[in-house]
Amino acid sequence: MSWNLPNTLTWTRIAAIPLIVLLFYMPYPWADPAAGLLFAAAGITDSLDGYFARRLGQISRLGAFLDPVADKLIVAVALVLLVGKDPRPAIVLTAAVIIGREITISALREWMAEIGARRTVAVSQLGKYKTILQIIGLSLMLYRVPLLGLPTYWLGVRLTVVAAAATLVSMVVYLRAAWPELTR
Repeated sequence: MSWNLPNTLTWTRIAAIPLIVLLFYMPYPWADPAAGLLFAAAGITDSLDGYFARRLGQISRLGAFLDPVADKLIVAVALVLLVGKDPRPAIVLTAAVIIGREITISALREWMAEIGARRTVAVSQLGKYKTILQIIGLSLMLYRVPLLGLPTYWLGVRLTVVAAAATLVSMVVYLRAAWPELTR
C-alpha cells in the first residue's frame, strides 16, 4: 500500500523542500524563521514515518526507498542554500563533508546490497544521532534570527559542524564494516 501514513509523511517531507527554498529567498523578516521551522517539522516527520511504519505494520518497499532519499534531498538542499548565503570556508567544508559522506554511503549500501551484504552497512545508532544533530543544526541555521536572546545561527553552525564530525566517524565505521567485502 503506497499511500499509507508513513509514506504520506515521507512525501510531505519531499514536498516541503521547494517551500523551504521559497521561504529562504523571501525578503520578509518572518521568512527565515518560517524556513527553519518548516525544516524542523520536516525533520520530525523523518522519525515519525519510521515509527508509524513499524507500529502500524505498514513497512513498504516504496517507503524503504523514499525515506533515505527524502532525508538526503532535504539536507543537501538546506546545505546548498546556506552555503549560498554564507560561503565561508567552514560552512562550505561542512556542507562538502556531509554531502560527500551521503553520496559515499549511498553508493556503498547499493553495492553491498548487490552482493547480498546490505546488513553489513545497516543504519547505526551513531547515524541516527548524526541525523538529529543535522536536523537541529540546520533548522537553527535556516531560522537565522536570535530566539529568546540565543544566537540561533551561531548555535546551528556549531551543531552542524559536530554533525559533520559525526558524519565522518560514521562513514569510517561503515567503511570498516564493509572493508572485507571491498577488498575481496
